[in-house]
This record gives sequence, structure tokens and C-alpha cells, in this order.
Amino acid sequence: MSFNTFGRVLRFTTWGESHGPALGAVVDGCPPQIALSEADIQPFLDARKPGTSRFTTQRREPDEVRILSGVFEGQTTGTPISLMIENTDQRSKDYSEVAKAYRPGHADYAYDAKYGLRDYRGGGRSSARETAARVAAGAVARKIIPGVQIRGWVSAIGGDTIDEAKFDAAQIGRNPFFCPDAAAAARWEALVDEARKAGSSLGAVVTCEATGVPAGWGAPLYAKLDADLAAGMMGINAVKGVEIGDGFAAAALRGEQNADPMTPGNDGPQFEANHAGGIAGGISTGQPVRVRVAFKPTSSILIPVPTVTRDGHASEIVTKGRHDPCVGIRGVPVVEAMMALVLADHFMLHRAQTGR
Repeated sequence: MSFNTFGRVLRFTTWGESHGPALGAVVDGCPPQIALSEADIQPFLDARKPGTSRFTTQRREPDEVRILSGVFEGQTTGTPISLMIENTDQRSKDYSEVAKAYRPGHADYAYDAKYGLRDYRGGGRSSARETAARVAAGAVARKIIPGVQIRGWVSAIGGDTIDEAKFDAAQIGRNPFFCPDAAAAARWEALVDEARKAGSSLGAVVTCEATGVPAGWGAPLYAKLDADLAAGMMGINAVKGVEIGDGFAAAALRGEQNADPMTPGNDGPQFEANHAGGIAGGISTGQPVRVRVAFKPTSSILIPVPTVTRDGHASEIVTKGRHDPCVGIRGVPVVEAMMALVLADHFMLHRAQTGR
């Protein structure tokens, strides 16, 4: 059995490999009569695409999306929306050594153990190239929940965190790191450059917040909004940890510190804190929904690492080619897309159950 589909009412299936002719997504369950064109999707793909700075992989892909079905005269028809993105800059020869031995930290051995063969060119299906399809699908999801605003940013690289007191949303689009702290962005230039020149890589933390989510989305047990968000984020390549609200930091607090005090308001309770990340009991509270996502360092590096060959012999491997020195940087549009897809699915689940 293969699992390539995510969602319940709004479902998307991704297809394609890193070095195949194309990749894409099929979005099913989208309501009809929603205005949609390639121009609505392309800006999000442009934010994710490679080769935009020296701090990302130098693979040159235009990542131009084509809508193949599900849209007629500029509106969704209610039928499956097929999205395609062509691969145009593959260099499969860079992976000749990967064909012989496994890259530690990558999915090479695990894929071989499961399937008995693997597409070693760029990692095939395990490549972060697959996330372009998620970003395209996420752009469709945003059209379903127009009252919700989703914003992501990098909050740490290589253990160096931003200063929350200096958070400036306007800075996010002004530097190659999606960083809201200008001083941190300046530090990260040197940090990522050093790792890149050394042939190594760095991890990162991406924070994403959705505002305008009304109270009531989600379910108490088996369709918890936070559980689905966690599943969606953990399904992103290179993600090794997810926190909702305070996350692990909440374990160090006392009950009165972790509570989100409420006072009466004109439109329901007013919250004085948001330790819960906008979700309580698996259901949205009306506060901003906040998620933090940890990306590991890129596994493909130029520093020799001990490994074994496919036939079981000891070896060392150096991964040549073009790779992100910090994959978490381009993870921001992907995290935003998964936030949009989960929220759109829960909006439709909520409407199906409650009629509103």
C-alpha cells in the first residue's frame, strides 16, 4: 500500500520524483466557483524555488505551474484540480556515487530496505523537490479560506535564534532567510556562508502563524486540529520536530503559568496569553494558530561520512551536486502551504458537520 494523499474532505495527492520529467499534485474536494489561475499559485512557488540566492541550492528551476484540469473560465469546477511543474535542470550524473553507497541521514537505506530498489538521482521521491507540489496545492487551499492570513518565518538557524523583541514582519521579505530580525539575518549570512564553504550544512526552526481562524475548527479526539497540523508538518522532508504553541517549553511551566487567562469581550472571551497556540482540546479557540517546525541539517554534504555500500562493505561517501546548505530556509513556503491545507480541510470538515 502506498500513501501519497493527505486530507479528509480537501485531499491532495503529490506525484513525481526529483529527476523525473515533472512533478505535481492533484487537489480533490475543492468547492466550485472559486476564482483560480496559475497567477494565484506562482508567487508561492517563486518564494520556494531554488537558486534565488547563494544560501540555497543552485539548481535552476523556473517552477512554473500549469493547471491541467478542474478550472474552467477562471473558476474551479468542483472536480479534481491537476497541477504540473516541469523539471528542467537535473544533473543525474552528480549521483553516481550515491548509486553505490548510502548517504547517512538520508532515506537511501530505508527506501532500499522497504522497496528493494531506489531512485538514487537526487533521492527520487524522498527529495525535498517534492515539496514544490505541496506549495502549489497550498496555494489552492488559501483560496478556500480567504479570511485566514498565514505567515511563516525562520526563527533560528544553526542554534542562533532571533530576538523576539526585534520582530519586524516587514523584514521577512527583505532578506534571503525569511527572517523578521534584521540583526539575526546579518549574522546568518556569515553562519550559512561558513557552513556552505566548508561543505557542511545547518538546521533551522521555522515558525508559522495563522490569524483569522475562528473558534470551533477541529474535533476533540481523532481529528484534532493540532494533531493534523503535526502530521502535516512532520510529513515535510527533513522535519524532525513540531511544537504547537509553547510546545516542549510548556513542560517546564506551572499550571498557572501555562494557562491562557480569559476576560469577557464583545465577541466572546478575550485571551491574555496564547501558550496553547490557538488550539485547546483539538479545537481552535479563535486565537492565532502557531506552529514551530524543526528542520535537520541537509544530509547531502561534501564532508566525507562513514557509510556502507549496497553490498554491505564499509566505505565513505561525499555527496556531490547542488544542495541547500540550510534546507529550512526554503522550508518556510512549505510550512505555510501545509498550514493552509490543514486549515482548509478543517474548515470544510467543520462546515460539513455544523452547517456553518
